[in-house]
Amino acid sequence: MQAILALEDGRIFRGKGYGARLERTGEVVFNTSITGYQEIFTDPSYAGQIVVLTNPEIGNYGTNPDDDEAGKPYIEGLVVREFSPYASNYRSHQVTDEYLERHGVPVLSDIDTRALVRHLRDRGVMRGVISTLELDAEKLVAQAKAAPTIDGVDLAKEVSTKESYQWTKGDVEERIITIPHASAKSLSVVTAAETNGPERKKVVAFDYGIKANILRRLVSSGCDVTVVPAETTAEEVLALAPNGVFLSNGPGDPDAVVYAQKTIRKMAGRVPIFGICLGHQLIGLALDGKTYKLKFGHHGGNHPVKQLKTGKIEITAHNHNYAVDPDSLKQSEVELTHVDLNDNTLEGLRHRSYPLFSVQYHPEASPGPHDSHYLFADFVKMMSEWRG
Repeated sequence: MQAILALEDGRIFRGKGYGARLERTGEVVFNTSITGYQEIFTDPSYAGQIVVLTNPEIGNYGTNPDDDEAGKPYIEGLVVREFSPYASNYRSHQVTDEYLERHGVPVLSDIDTRALVRHLRDRGVMRGVISTLELDAEKLVAQAKAAPTIDGVDLAKEVSTKESYQWTKGDVEERIITIPHASAKSLSVVTAAETNGPERKKVVAFDYGIKANILRRLVSSGCDVTVVPAETTAEEVLALAPNGVFLSNGPGDPDAVVYAQKTIRKMAGRVPIFGICLGHQLIGLALDGKTYKLKFGHHGGNHPVKQLKTGKIEITAHNHNYAVDPDSLKQSEVELTHVDLNDNTLEGLRHRSYPLFSVQYHPEASPGPHDSHYLFADFVKMMSEWRG
């Protein structure tokens, strides 16, 4: 099967096709993670985007239900250097090709992804069309030019849960099991009931596109979690009498999520709040700051971030297209806590008076390093010390 990627500026990439036989449009971005492709597929923050993976070999360890971050893949399409039609891993339930075909995701393989990534770095992210059906380049370029952008679009409410629910599963752990004449590992899920520690905290988590591993980290950190839709009001949340509120990651333009900004303003100072990614951007806007779109975004599991107070460096996982302008925040009210060492973008903030802090990156990783897991403990500590 042949496939093609056509960018709005006329650049064309042709190669082999896998996955679903169809065409999809989206904003083309690249991710530099070395592993964790299934978690990337199923991250709702990628809604509306075609993802280019820079790691050259994709699909080789297959897919399995434990690695899903949501109920389905949210990427519009996938572009890779080499795509494996086979899977070699004891955890694999389905080869990646069949998995993406089942979920309607087209794949373009056997192209020079280095050339494509350099093009996006030089020109910035742009709209594109990936197709395993139509192969006429001129038609696809015209289609890419006519495709809508994600600027000014509220995608959070599109990917959010429609109903509230309780989440009780903690971290997935590997445990050794014994099999006659062999050894193997099994994956076990730790539940809230199995997590020892001090009195558990009631947390309401806003779903703007929340990843499962965030919820697992909250549970394993000592939280009983209620997940609510993106458009839930401050009054509805406060009526649940939570010890804290979590604001999740998500796709789209934070400026367009006006209802969430209003909700955060009403909750600020009344309950401890922790936000990441889109949640961080929404906090910035709720504090009368401004956001702006990055040239090609931050997507990957290897971004160095500096803690401004201690000077410590964390290697962190990122997936965002927008950032908060630090100069737009009132320094008398907001402390800047983290900065990205690649481009000096703001990566964290904390309110000087309210129990409220946020980071731009993903402390739950999945995929990515675990340097930032301490932030979940900081959130629990803040809830324990709050006497509002």
